[in-house]
Formats: sequence, structure tokens, C-alpha cells
Amino acid sequence: MALPVNIEELLNGKTVEWERIEFRKGWNAERTIRTICAFANDFNNWGGGYIVIGIAEKNGRPVFPPEGLKLSQIDYIQQELNRICRKISPNYFPIVEPVDFYSKKILILWCPGGSNRPYKAPDSLGQNVRYFYYIKKFSSTVQPTQEEERELLSMAKQIPFDDQVNHHSKISDFDLTHIRTYLNDIKSDLENELPNLSLEEISRRMNIAEGGDEFLLPKNVGILFFAKNPQRFFPNAKIEIIIFKDESGTEYTEKILTGPIHQQLRNALNYINDSLITEKIIKQKDKPEALRFFNYPYQAIEEALANAVYHRGYDNDSSIEVRIYPDRINIISFPGPLPPLDKIKLQNLQIDVRKYRNRRIGEFLKELHLTEGRTTGIPTIIREMEKNGSPKPVFETDDRRLYFKTSFKIHPDFKESEIKDFAIGEIRTKPGRIVNQDKINILNTLKDAVPNLVRFERDKPDYVKDYAARYINSKVLKQIMKVLEVCILPNNRAAVLSVIDRANNTRNYKNYIVLLVNNGLLEMTVPKKPKSPKQKYRTTERGRRLLEMLK
Repeated sequence: MALPVNIEELLNGKTVEWERIEFRKGWNAERTIRTICAFANDFNNWGGGYIVIGIAEKNGRPVFPPEGLKLSQIDYIQQELNRICRKISPNYFPIVEPVDFYSKKILILWCPGGSNRPYKAPDSLGQNVRYFYYIKKFSSTVQPTQEEERELLSMAKQIPFDDQVNHHSKISDFDLTHIRTYLNDIKSDLENELPNLSLEEISRRMNIAEGGDEFLLPKNVGILFFAKNPQRFFPNAKIEIIIFKDESGTEYTEKILTGPIHQQLRNALNYINDSLITEKIIKQKDKPEALRFFNYPYQAIEEALANAVYHRGYDNDSSIEVRIYPDRINIISFPGPLPPLDKIKLQNLQIDVRKYRNRRIGEFLKELHLTEGRTTGIPTIIREMEKNGSPKPVFETDDRRLYFKTSFKIHPDFKESEIKDFAIGEIRTKPGRIVNQDKINILNTLKDAVPNLVRFERDKPDYVKDYAARYINSKVLKQIMKVLEVCILPNNRAAVLSVIDRANNTRNYKNYIVLLVNNGLLEMTVPKKPKSPKQKYRTTERGRRLLEMLK
């Protein structure tokens, strides 16, 4: 049975940090049992890890093409795993999956953080063995120091909130459509197996439920991502966007986003991108390149809001707030960071060592490419602000770590009523307006962008990528690419619109699907019956060529 991950991205370290993946050319039982034990103890709440057998490693990276395993080896290893995992105390069994990769058979062991830590493993598989705790320290499996062992023991039965069982819910609270859409988004082979599996089997395979067959219950992370109505169980698991008209705060509008937390995040980012993010393009005197910058760089806002969704406390009674003022944005979540990160270290950007509140939420968000790896969020935000020429962001918490706030100031050229010293004297503008100095028209809708892309694909294929980067709104471009990607395999209307976070209604159907069909980028699988309930949409050869050009 397939794993609920994108195997190619996993093996290339794109969605899971290298420290959480170990590659083995062949089978070594003693080494494997110690590594399984260390991942199960999940000392840093990273979310466990993966052991890949059949791929050699060099300097911690996989060597491709893989060595591979014979079918007889895979059968033997699986039998050995059943035997040696019974020697872990208490017993712990990883989720094991044989996978075809580069035309070779490999074996992947998914070892999530265990629910009964701490775990011990024998130092050997011979006679007169001794049992020890094992933890992961960076990419190594080691025995903990005395201080680390005390901390590990103190973590006994302390399962991160997102990975705990929710005793107020039941498996039927999951929405199979949400699960299917997620697996489709991350391109997991498990999606193809869903018709043959019960909801209980799917929940076990995705590790979003736990318990015996007679008492299988959802985990909190499963409720937050895949429940029909997550707010029934977590009323404050929502994002509130509040736009203040002035500094007094007396006049404001607000938008409250609910539903599965990854959909909230996407919808909030789409709303901010559509309503707030604005680009200025200014032709420089005697220079061929135009100046391009934004009032706020979208990538910085995206990372900060994703971090808030990732790191907030879901047992907390406060929602995430995005407060938008005329000259700044504050993103606030509750509570603040976990030790050892504190107010002073945060101010000094000493973030290289930190613990994580939600080990599973981070995994799901990384699979969806909605957040980056550990400790990369703040550096990414700083880098994107600097690239845009924006003031440095400010990160805050208080002495008791009750909240975490990220503050962005607007780009200075959006605050001034005049921009001087460019090609044509003074340019007067209002904040948010594009300065179209050199008559560059940015295409902000699919209706404008798609026909132009098709024309370039036909007439000037070598210039498609450059043209798209210069003249098409980045969000619009991403939407086009997502639709073309999700339709490489035929998909129905609801699934296509879901991947770009649009409601399944007639207006969006015409604006996002029919438009691409009419321009030859998508085709119907039942062309003679456009309204057939079995209708799906498939990327055409032209659409595939265009997608490759844009990548």
C-alpha cells in the first residue's frame, strides 16, 4: 500500500529534511533497530523520519540510480522487521512500503514519532543484550547524555497536541473528498488506492487516527486537515484578516476564514495577494532594466502566515490575526515559541536551535509546499524583504512567550506621494497603484494571460518563460501551471478548481476551465457531452509543452 507522501520529492529531500532520512544500500538489522528507536523517540518533535533501503548514500545524500533490492530480499527484510521491532520496548512498528523507483525496488520505512515514548532498543541482536535509549542528533543516531535522557524521560506520554487522539470525534467526521484532494495535491500514489480502501484503512495509512479496530479515533491533526467541519472541534482554529482604514482603528473591515487549516492558509494568502499586494514598475533613466518592487513581498507574507499556522497552539482559545494598517502588517499567533527560543534570542535572531509544537502539522504543510524546512522561515522572510528593498521585519514575543508577532512595514516608495529622479521627472501616484512608466502592461487575469501565452508558445517558444516572468502576474501564472499540472492525469471539475482554491461554481468553471479548453490547453474526456457527470479534463499536448516551458 502506498505512503501518503510524494516519493520522488521525499527521496530528493524536498519535503523532508535530510536529517530525517537515512539511506541504506542494504540490510543491517542492528543499525536499523537503533534508528527506528531514535525516530520513535522523536526527541526534538521533528515528526520521526524515514529509512530507505536499497539506495546507497554519500555524505548523507542518496546516490542515484538506486542499487535496488530483489523481491526475495524485500520479503526477508519485512519478516526481519516484524521480528526485531518486537524487541523495541515498548513495541513499535514502522509503516513499511516497497516502492518502484528508477525501475528498481526499494523499501521505505516510515517511522512517525511514537505515542508511547520513551523507547529502548537492544545494543545488539545476540545474547546477553543491554537496552538503551536512542535519539537523533542531527543526522546521527546516538545514545542520549544523562541530561538528554532526563529530558527524554520527562517527555514520557507527552505527545504533541496535534498528534494526540481526539476523544470527541469519530472516523466518520473525516471528509474523503478533503483526503483525496490532499493526496492529489502532493501527487501521492495512495490516491489511486482509495477506491479499494475503507475510511478506517486510509486513516491508519495516513497516521491520522489511532486505536484498536473497535475504538479507532481521529488524531487532532486529522481533524484540522480533513474533517468536514474542523471548527466544530476547534472553534478558534481560524484566520482573521482585519483591515484598518486608519491608525485609530475605529473603522475596519474583517474577513474570517474557516475550514481545514491548509485551505484557510491558501484562501488567506489568495485574499491578501488579490486585495493588497501591488507591484510598481518604474523605467530608469539611461538603464534598460526597469525597477520592480512590491508594497509587501508576497513570499515574506506567505512564509510568516504559514509559520503562524504551523507553530500556533491549537489547544489555545485565540485565532491567528492578520492586522493590516495603512503602512504595516502584523501577523499574530498564540502562544509564543517554545524554549529554548525566548524574547532575547528572537530579537538577536538566534533561531538555529528550537523545539516544535506541532510535529505533524509541519509535515502536511511541507508536503503541500506551504512552508519550508525547520528554522528556515525567519531567514526566508528576512531575505525576501531585503530583496524587495523593504524595511527589515520585526519578530516579537514577551517574557512569558504568550504570543508571537511578525511585523512588516510597507515599502518606503509606496508611502511617499512623489517618486523623483526617474526617466520623466516626477511621477505622482497613490499607494497601491502600478507606475506603468515604460508602458509595460502586467496581465492580471487568466482571460488576458492565457491567449498571450498560447501565442508565444506557438510563435516564440524560446521566450515563453521570460515573457511570463516579466508580464504576467505571478499568482495568475501559478494558477495556470497548477491547473495544467493537476490535469496531466484526467481530473473532474471540482478537483481542478480545488487545486487553485476556487469554489466549484459556474463562474469559476468558465473563468478557469472553459477558458483553458477554448485556448487548446485542456481537453474534455467526454467531448460530445460537455455536461456529462463523468466529464473530466486533461492537459493537451500544447498544454504539456507550455507547462514544460514555464518550469
